[in-house]
Amino acid sequence: MNGKRAYGDYQTPEDFSLDVCRYLKENRKVTPSIVIEPTCGTGSFVKSSLIFEASEIIGIELNSKYCEMCEETIDDSRVHILNADFFSFDFKSIINKKEHILIVGNPPWVNNSTLSNLNSDNLPVKSNFKGLKGMDAITGSSNFDICEYIILRLLASLHGTSSTIAMLCKTSVARNIFIEMKRTHTAFKTCDIFEFNAKKVFGINANACLLIIELSKQDISTDICNVYSFSNPKKIIRSFGYIGGKFYSNIANDVDDFSGKCCFEWRQGIKHDCSKVMELTFQGSALINGLGEKVDIEDKYIYPLIKSSMFKLPIVQRLNKYVIVTQKKIREDTSHIEIDAPKTWDYLMSHKEFFSDRKSSIYKNAPNFSMFGIGDYSYSRYKVGVSGFYKKPLFCVLQCDNKKPVMIDDTGYFIAFPTYDAAYTAMLILNSERVQKFLLSVAFLDAKRPFTKKVLERIDFHKILSSIKVCELIDTEKQLKLKTHFKAHMLTEFKLLPELTQESLVMCI
Repeated sequence: MNGKRAYGDYQTPEDFSLDVCRYLKENRKVTPSIVIEPTCGTGSFVKSSLIFEASEIIGIELNSKYCEMCEETIDDSRVHILNADFFSFDFKSIINKKEHILIVGNPPWVNNSTLSNLNSDNLPVKSNFKGLKGMDAITGSSNFDICEYIILRLLASLHGTSSTIAMLCKTSVARNIFIEMKRTHTAFKTCDIFEFNAKKVFGINANACLLIIELSKQDISTDICNVYSFSNPKKIIRSFGYIGGKFYSNIANDVDDFSGKCCFEWRQGIKHDCSKVMELTFQGSALINGLGEKVDIEDKYIYPLIKSSMFKLPIVQRLNKYVIVTQKKIREDTSHIEIDAPKTWDYLMSHKEFFSDRKSSIYKNAPNFSMFGIGDYSYSRYKVGVSGFYKKPLFCVLQCDNKKPVMIDDTGYFIAFPTYDAAYTAMLILNSERVQKFLLSVAFLDAKRPFTKKVLERIDFHKILSSIKVCELIDTEKQLKLKTHFKAHMLTEFKLLPELTQESLVMCI
């Protein structure tokens, strides 16, 4: 695969790379003795680095044609272009015993799974480079951005130096770098983000930035990362980082500290990776699958389904989307369906090739038509759910008219409750103004999925219930334009739920 997409190839315009280098020299007072561009492409940053009084400027590039272009267009004895692969290059051979190192550039903006799908050879040797454990290493948390990998490898190579790293990258990558540096106790003096318009610079829609890291020889680090605009680099737009060991995406003074451990267990919805077969829609009186086929099967394994795009009302009762649910728990044998619901079994068997084509390793050696994210909790009648994708979370009570439990797809999350009133009260609590402000302070709204399980697990109901008032929940009910249902006794009864009372006892012991 030789196309640009296989290399995450967005060449930096020379006027922008020059602006970056001028900022580093004039505003940050960077005075490198050596400049290295680890993925130099056609050489924009190499050319712009000529403004520094460095004794050596090195560009590393895998594409031999780009190397030739650099050598033809850059005439300076300090410049050395190396035709080499970053992923196998020994950086220590260059930086060993060097002082005042500047690493600058624009690494590929693409992740490893995309490159794998493109059959690209521009990939690092596959490894769990962040040391993820369990299901995180299997189900996608180990999917990583190539740019992130490159910067982290550079950080490892430059450990114990006072080097400066200045890289163009997605803003989400910059945040991940900061978090990983704190996790691995990397020594650094500053870590700052300067946002710029990627549409204007590269012609792409992405949240992008210049990430500047000043490493340190001393065992120090800052807990806060400041975000600026590259066009106005003196004014802080916002800050994120750690306060009291807890991470906040937006540090603000007017936000309640509701951060802790959630006493209710947030669950992710069901995953089947076979929507054309498993998901059904009523058209008139007929069930139609994603292939446009009319489906005639028993009702036994059909359940109402809510997807992320359907979290639009605080109470969801009517749904026209359904899903076939084949298991009660993960890896449960499914052969009984042939006896319990023969038409359903025949339908699934007739589409078996769709299940065989599922690529995720979680289905390996699993029973026929297996699902993931399924358990007793999936069959709870009363749930409060939320889409992971929305920029402002709307928590919804999920209860279907036909009395069957509502299933949520794997882009949503939920907690289960024993009664409708408990679910309704939880929905009001989570949608209340102060809780919403807290959630916006711990989630990154420009992420593909701002509200993940990890974010939701930080909601400490004990802290919320110690300060929230009945009048706040009444106001929330009005703001959501709901018919009056909430009464003061519902909050009192909510506080007596086992998850809350048991947790309180543990805290007192």
